[in-house]
Amino acid sequence: MDPGMNQLLKWSIENSENPSADPTSTTDPKAERPSGRPINAEALNSLFGGPSDADLMKDSIATILSPQITLENKLVAFDNFEQLIENLDNANNMEVLGLWAPLVQLLKSDEADLRKYAAWCVGTAVQNNVKAQERLLAVDAIPVLTHLSIEDSNEPVRRKTIYALSSEIRNFQPGLDAALKTLPKGIAPEGAIDAGDMEAVDRVIGQLREDSARKAA
Repeated sequence: MDPGMNQLLKWSIENSENPSADPTSTTDPKAERPSGRPINAEALNSLFGGPSDADLMKDSIATILSPQITLENKLVAFDNFEQLIENLDNANNMEVLGLWAPLVQLLKSDEADLRKYAAWCVGTAVQNNVKAQERLLAVDAIPVLTHLSIEDSNEPVRRKTIYALSSEIRNFQPGLDAALKTLPKGIAPEGAIDAGDMEAVDRVIGQLREDSARKAA
């Protein structure tokens, strides 16, 4: 059975009246059971044919990439996409939907706001998510992020890419090792550090933030 339909069936059972209730009882049978959980939006979409989260994610990226769409509407689409991938399953579904490549390409956009939102979405997708961290490493996006975090002329872009790097390298050794190889001396420590050592990781991120703040002054 489709997972959405299965959830809908469970919701229906939980929220139905007890057919075996005593018809002569003066007690409201609804008051004897806990209030039902709210119905899942994905289940409703399965029943009535509404767009799934996967559809909405694909539509958002298509909107952002379209040359016919205004920048304002692209940013609205980016905001919607970011909210969708706050969900772990949706973030992991990005690989299946082929959305990592266009997202990384948007990090290289000529438009600063698009670079900023792309970095923001990267950070959201990989935060506390090993599968997404592995995917970001596989698409070779870490050198792009480290370059933007240091060289981008736009301070909000640098700030969001630093956030994305911070999310990528925490508790993920391959990501940290790849980042350290591309960071300049003075920011990257001389020796190796453990991705699980939050104080050491914080020092690297702190150096990046200080460097960005100096450039903004």
